[in-house]
Amino acid sequence: MVFLDEAVIQAVAGRGGDGCLAFRREKFEPRGGPSGGDGGHGGSVYLIGDSGRNTLFHLRGHRHYHAERGRHGEGSNKTGSSGDDLTIVVPLGTTASDRDTGELLGEVVEHGARLLVAEGGRGGRGNARFKSATNRAPRRTEQGREGRERWMRLELKLLADVGLVGLPNAGKSTLISTLSAARPKIADYPFTTIIPNLGVVAEGQFGEPFVIADLPGLIAGAAGGAGLGHQFLRHIERCAVLVHLVDLSALETEEDGNADQDLTVIEDELRDFDPGLLGRARIVVGSKIDAVRPARRAALSAAAEHRGLPYLEVSAATHDGLDTLTRTLRRMIDAVSTESDES
Repeated sequence: MVFLDEAVIQAVAGRGGDGCLAFRREKFEPRGGPSGGDGGHGGSVYLIGDSGRNTLFHLRGHRHYHAERGRHGEGSNKTGSSGDDLTIVVPLGTTASDRDTGELLGEVVEHGARLLVAEGGRGGRGNARFKSATNRAPRRTEQGREGRERWMRLELKLLADVGLVGLPNAGKSTLISTLSAARPKIADYPFTTIIPNLGVVAEGQFGEPFVIADLPGLIAGAAGGAGLGHQFLRHIERCAVLVHLVDLSALETEEDGNADQDLTVIEDELRDFDPGLLGRARIVVGSKIDAVRPARRAALSAAAEHRGLPYLEVSAATHDGLDTLTRTLRRMIDAVSTESDES
């Protein structure tokens, strides 16, 4: 699978049709008066949300999008037909901004929602519009206006309730594959996850299903461009709950540091990218307790307590603690939703 979460495209709305200059020339109507019709409006360009897409890859080979222009007005007061609107399908969570000015045009977060990004030009008025008591045979018309033309930058920010963050090989891919039907690549070397993965956690009797995102491993300096994580930090912005996953089975060395330092590295990168992320609902989860090292467990538990964050332990291999984690995440999501509604 090729994941593409950025695209730059040109949207050109249709030009409006020109107004018509015409006079009635019918039998027994020697002075029939002006009869030029208006030009049709140009088509506009819209983004439309599609829940069936999850990347912007389909836009990679097509950068220019032109809506249809309006037809010119005709005699006998005939208005030209308007140009058809053009819709560009994008995945949910796509934001659009003007490439040159940086102006945010809007975002698409619902299936079928339409976002106007380039408005079509208005059709010109025909000479029949300018008839008056003092000007019975006007020869004035209007040309159609040009449609809006702009280069846009599209960015996809995944829509997920829960985001898994942690150092490479913390067990994020294994955990999401156990909790959901997602099947990310899993291996025993760092950076096996090079694209974000989404999974739906079906809780059954515990509540409504929720979406969880496995984001590629962060390393120190990710917010500044190190490793792979800097490419995907934007996807964390839409997550209501962040899960800090820390490997409890890793060896602790002077070079690698302890579990507390693993947690600190991730927090520093989130803070550098967006300080507000540390204000999100967060939980610390120790992974791989089937091969736990007591010193790391003690260090991580103390680190979570020091930060005032809830702490849980799980094993994707033996499924220990997964039900407790699922119920806890559901409660945290509901609490965030309630706070949002009240505010």
